[in-house]
Amino acid sequence: MKGSLLITAPIAARLGTPSPRTPLPAPLRLRSAHHGDATALEALSRPFVRSGALRERSLSLYASDAADFLVVEAQDGALDGCLGLRVHPAEPSRGRGPAGVLYNFCVAPQSQGSGVGAQLLRGALAHATAQSLDVVFTATTGGGGLFLRYGFASASEELAPMAWVKSLDPRRNSRVLARAL
Repeated sequence: MKGSLLITAPIAARLGTPSPRTPLPAPLRLRSAHHGDATALEALSRPFVRSGALRERSLSLYASDAADFLVVEAQDGALDGCLGLRVHPAEPSRGRGPAGVLYNFCVAPQSQGSGVGAQLLRGALAHATAQSLDVVFTATTGGGGLFLRYGFASASEELAPMAWVKSLDPRRNSRVLARAL
């Protein structure tokens, strides 16, 4: 057939294209968190806190800040991942417009590598854009590979919202990343 491409199962396997026998993954349900998700947010984050990847936050803090979070909910209702977006107002005295800070980004171990993190990050960036933020910052103690793939780059703390910079723990050796919107 001229102009068409037939992808056989062996070729599909090499290309990473699902073959007709490979079931497609269930769609991910991305939604805003609510006060009632606080316990699940804390439980999802706990292993990352123990490993040192996340700072510890109290259950009451998750409850009060629940509206900051996007979550991916599994079909059984459990949370597969979460990502907080805190909006910081403009700082005219520093020549800065409104900015966002992404925080508490975690994906349940059984869901890592399945696209949950990418969906959360795309959702948070869309939410930040809808709020007319100029830039989004994050701090990571890891390599930040997913952030880098989505256009983040190393940034100076001087460019970030002052209140957030003051909250960073210097003992964690976090790397500040930013992405203009």
